Amino acid sequence: MMTKRALLSVSDKTGIIEFAKGLKEAGFELISTGGTKKALQENGIEVTGISEVTGFPEILDGRVKTLHPNVHGGLLARPNDASHKAQLEENQIQPISLVCVNLYPFQQTIAKENVTAEDAIENIDIGGPTMLRSAAKNHEFVTVVVDHADYDTVLTQFKDEGDVSFSFKRKLAAKVFRHTAAYDAVISEYMTELAEEENPESLTVTYNLKQSLRYGENPHQKAAFYSKPSGASFSVAHAQQLHGKELSYNNINDADAALQIVKEFSEPAAVAVKHMNPCGVGTGSSISEAFAKAYEADPTSIFGGIIALNREVDKETAEKLREIFLEIIIAPSFSEEAFGVLTGKKNIRLLTVSFEGDNNLEKKISSVQGGLLVQDSDAYGFEEAEITVPTKREPTEKEWEALKLGWKIVKHVKSNAIVVCDDKMTLGVGAGQMNRVGSAKIALEQAGEKAKGSAMASDAFFPMDDTVEAAHKAGVTAIIQPGGSVRDEDSIKKADDYGIAMVFTGVRHFKH
Repeated sequence: MMTKRALLSVSDKTGIIEFAKGLKEAGFELISTGGTKKALQENGIEVTGISEVTGFPEILDGRVKTLHPNVHGGLLARPNDASHKAQLEENQIQPISLVCVNLYPFQQTIAKENVTAEDAIENIDIGGPTMLRSAAKNHEFVTVVVDHADYDTVLTQFKDEGDVSFSFKRKLAAKVFRHTAAYDAVISEYMTELAEEENPESLTVTYNLKQSLRYGENPHQKAAFYSKPSGASFSVAHAQQLHGKELSYNNINDADAALQIVKEFSEPAAVAVKHMNPCGVGTGSSISEAFAKAYEADPTSIFGGIIALNREVDKETAEKLREIFLEIIIAPSFSEEAFGVLTGKKNIRLLTVSFEGDNNLEKKISSVQGGLLVQDSDAYGFEEAEITVPTKREPTEKEWEALKLGWKIVKHVKSNAIVVCDDKMTLGVGAGQMNRVGSAKIALEQAGEKAKGSAMASDAFFPMDDTVEAAHKAGVTAIIQPGGSVRDEDSIKKADDYGIAMVFTGVRHFKH
């Protein structure tokens, strides 16, 4: 009976020594390349070099070593096909019945600071994916292993059954094709950016399973959470959960929304989110003061909400947070005293995320039935806007601060969006209405008496002057909006009639 052959060639050598020893005990002859061969030999494991199999040296700095008929003929031949068997014998090729390969660390390479294109390209694996695909295609006869998490199961089946079951071989092959597809997707994204292609003719994206979720938006919907390889570190996907229940689908969406808002601020800030809309945003000289403002903004809606803070949570703030039912608190860190206060509540989820890490802006991807929509993140801020004041009166210094605050927040509110605020906190938020004055009425009603002397921010222009009318009746004294309506003059005139200062930014912030 011909000795079974296993080809081992791994960049990540986790568990490979134990796996190789187990294969030897199962009666395999081992073939290996470069660094893997050296590691096996250093551990006293007998191994045949790939050049002895191919009859050809590894060349071009290791770029070519396994791309040879003696390797791929051994992987792709079907032993139950008489023609294949005859061709193997004629060309003196021995079958290979197991392949264990993982690939050059391309993703880890491009994640390094100041990596060059030359280094990145040199870490694109060619021979590894080719062997994996050959073995996976012929998985009826070849066991193919790409993940060290599968080593023990493979060895157990060889020990107990003498071979790996067909069903498990098929699962391993499916994993290989997912793995090589993901590997190529990362390379594709890198090369597309390197070539400065904005809208390539095809788009391949890949994500890694982070968490299977109990359900989706509703209990009857199945769901899972995936993270982007080399994605932004400032994200829920890279947050560390310190305490509390498992995150839900809705928790993750809301936490992401809260983080996107709080990152707008350099001063201490607190953001409360419900259903992906801010219900309260506050700033202050301390994080405790900022949270107090966020709570004051809407003490009703904050119940059961998500809180994001951009400073360490101290004991004083923690004691305020503890008094409210909250789903999640997310912050850069928690002091030891604050952690002790908050962990007294069994189910509250405490998350930390790096505010100092990579906050790069990723493309926004939204699914539609049968397709995807892809766009840049909305990173347009007040500093980039072409600010004009079309009204007779310009804002006062305090009004400018309130307008800037409103403009930071309104782009994170579902359209049609209106935010009423002062220079430290939101007073009212109107979201997702079918007409703009409807959103304004909600925000102004919530603000109540506090609307007097406040500022109003709108995500898009006023198509009519009715929003200015509503703002005046509530006592708003300054408005910021994009401008650009064919009826801008109506709103400008109305603002002048009431002594309201109006600012145009020239850019809208739709959020659907």
